Amino acid sequence: MAEIVQQRIEDRIPELEQLERVGLFTKKEVKSIVKRATALEYKLHRLIVNKEDFIAYIQYEINVLELVKKRRAHIHYQFKREEIEFPIIHRINSIFRRATNKWKDDVQLWLSHVAFCKKWATKGQISKVFSAMLAIHPDKPALWIMAAKNELEDRNSSESARHLFLRALRFHPENKKVYQEYFRMELLHCEKLRKQKKELEMAEMDLGEYEFSAEILSGKLAEVVYRDATGKIKEAEFVISLLNTAAIFDFTKELQDSILQDLQTNYTEESLTWDFMAKRELEAPGAGEELQTAKGRASDINRREERCCQVYEEGVTSLNIEPMWTCYVTFCLERLKRKTNVQELKENVTTSASMSGNDQRVVFFPCDQLQVLLSSGDAEGAASVATAATERYRQSVSVWSLSLQTLMQLGSGDMARLFQDALTHVNPKVHTLTHCWICGASQTVCFLACCQRGLLSAVAAVAMEMKQRYLDWSYSSGGYKKSRKTFTSLQENRPLSKAFFTRMIEIEKEQETPKMNNLRDYYERALQEFGTTDDEPLLNLWLQYIQEELRPSGQPENCGKIHWRAMKFLEGESVERFTSKYTLLQTGHL
Repeated sequence: MAEIVQQRIEDRIPELEQLERVGLFTKKEVKSIVKRATALEYKLHRLIVNKEDFIAYIQYEINVLELVKKRRAHIHYQFKREEIEFPIIHRINSIFRRATNKWKDDVQLWLSHVAFCKKWATKGQISKVFSAMLAIHPDKPALWIMAAKNELEDRNSSESARHLFLRALRFHPENKKVYQEYFRMELLHCEKLRKQKKELEMAEMDLGEYEFSAEILSGKLAEVVYRDATGKIKEAEFVISLLNTAAIFDFTKELQDSILQDLQTNYTEESLTWDFMAKRELEAPGAGEELQTAKGRASDINRREERCCQVYEEGVTSLNIEPMWTCYVTFCLERLKRKTNVQELKENVTTSASMSGNDQRVVFFPCDQLQVLLSSGDAEGAASVATAATERYRQSVSVWSLSLQTLMQLGSGDMARLFQDALTHVNPKVHTLTHCWICGASQTVCFLACCQRGLLSAVAAVAMEMKQRYLDWSYSSGGYKKSRKTFTSLQENRPLSKAFFTRMIEIEKEQETPKMNNLRDYYERALQEFGTTDDEPLLNLWLQYIQEELRPSGQPENCGKIHWRAMKFLEGESVERFTSKYTLLQTGHL
């Protein structure tokens, strides 16, 4: 082992001598490099080798490279790269190969090698790394795509990229992403050839017998890829993704028309097809003269929206299913938010919102649905839909929460009964309903009765949330005195949450002259309850207490006592985290 290590160190001598001779490193620094490299080499020749040792060695060599680069820039010396940098880069590649041969399954290690090769301009080495990696991991489509992109973009080799994509399709014959990137690659290759031809024609160069194929220049290779892909993957979403890719290039008009025709012929049973075709109407070009004035532009947009509605109407007639209605309603809502002037569209939204409570085909999102009905002044319809939504989606927390808020705003329904029904049908550990009830029911006469039931709930999450919200309500409705009275009455009523105490501390600080004695009581009570918990927010509670004592109204001499108590109560890693943060606090960095 020692002989091998010694040989590797001796191989470094020429580059180290050059580093010292040209003034990039001093003699002392060279000795330090030799010492450090020897130690790292010995670690790689142990009986039991760790991956971390290889990574540490690689990182050290990269750091040396970076330092050489900075020293060169500093002294403006740019010679002898073959004798200095190249041996270091070659050695790093060798260490990477040794590591990847031992840990072949570590994809991240392979990708680290690729990243190093890209950064230090060893493009020839990247292809070898990708080749070795794909031989081990042919089951990962992303690696094939990455390798092909490297050949196309970094090495400018369309032929190698095509070869890699064809190999990838042998392993993944129905992978959408591989086909999408292959399709894109062929279009990029076509675009590159077209640019080359244009530049050669402008330069009036004689190409001899060489000719650019008209079929390739028109994108026939990409069309072949498309035919092969759609023969194996028959999904409208996939076809649309290929059409969107083709639309990026300005020479694909025929290809786009062909894909669009295929979409309209073979995929009319999917709602995405109708959705895509309808939205294309918004992008259709308008008359040039009409677009010169604001009125003309508004008229053009209105006509496009009307055409969209016509396509959607045809879609829901032909394909009367839930996803189709969802696409239609979503489009209508988007245009409504943009202040559309198309009356038909507005009527469709309102009608759909009203129907969705009873018609199973009309799928509406409760938030948007209720918003539309309320904005149109249909309070009765909103109340009806809110009630119907709770019947239809009994286990949905968001539906219950929104419906309860809407009914409370309208002042309709027995809110106490509805709230109890909500807690019966949904997960009682969810805080959303409790929050909704507190925020909205504060305007109702049954608030206190329901709040008392929430405080006595057997579910800890509900009881804790209710305490915090009840404290908020007390402060907003009765001011500081009422909130303090509420806190005093609830502080011994477990279960308690940290948020309950921190909210009371915030309320105290919001007063014109906060009382330090009251703040001490709140902190002491919170720490008595949670002081030993190994949790970051609760750990910060000790530090906040110390910060309060350091303020002008506090007593700094108490900080030592609080610190001593914290060290006594905390355990394990929390002690170390507290100590480091306390040190930052003392030095003014926290």
